[in-house]
Amino acid sequence: MGLSVYPQVETLRKLRLYVFNAVNESSAAQLNKVPSGFNNNIIWNVAHLVTAQEGVCYLRAKLPAPTGMNFFNSYKPGSRPEKDLSAEDIDHIKELLAGSLDRLESDLQQHIFTEYVPWVTRYGVEINNIEEALNFLPFHEGMHMGYIAALQRLV
Repeated sequence: MGLSVYPQVETLRKLRLYVFNAVNESSAAQLNKVPSGFNNNIIWNVAHLVTAQEGVCYLRAKLPAPTGMNFFNSYKPGSRPEKDLSAEDIDHIKELLAGSLDRLESDLQQHIFTEYVPWVTRYGVEINNIEEALNFLPFHEGMHMGYIAALQRLV
C-alpha cells in the first residue's frame, strides 16, 4: 500500500513497525512476564495499542470495535493480563498491530466516523472529532512504547 493521505496513520505505521521490531524477537515467556511492580506485560501493551485505537476512533464514533468486544475488554484501559498468551495469540496480536491501521485507513477513506462524541482524555486532552483522535493516538502510542521498553529491560 502506498503512502496514506492521513499523515497521522503514516506516523502510527512507523511507531508500530518500531514496536513490532522491538518485540518480534522476544519469546512468549518474555512477552507474557509481568515484572514485580507492574500491572501488565509487553504483549498486553502491544494489544492495548490496537484496542486504544478502536476505543478512541470507533467506539467514540458509536461504531463497533473491529476486533470485537471480547478482545477490546481484554486490553482496554484498566484491564490486566488474565493468562499467558499462546504463540498463536501473540502472532494474532502482531498481525493486528499493522492490520488495524489498514482497516482504520480504509474506514477513514469511507468517512464512517460521522457521529463522533466529544470527550476529554485522562490526560486532559479534549477530542471533538476523528481528526483530533488521530492527532492524539501517536502521543498515546509513544507512551506505551516507553512502557514496553521499560518492561523489556526487566524480562
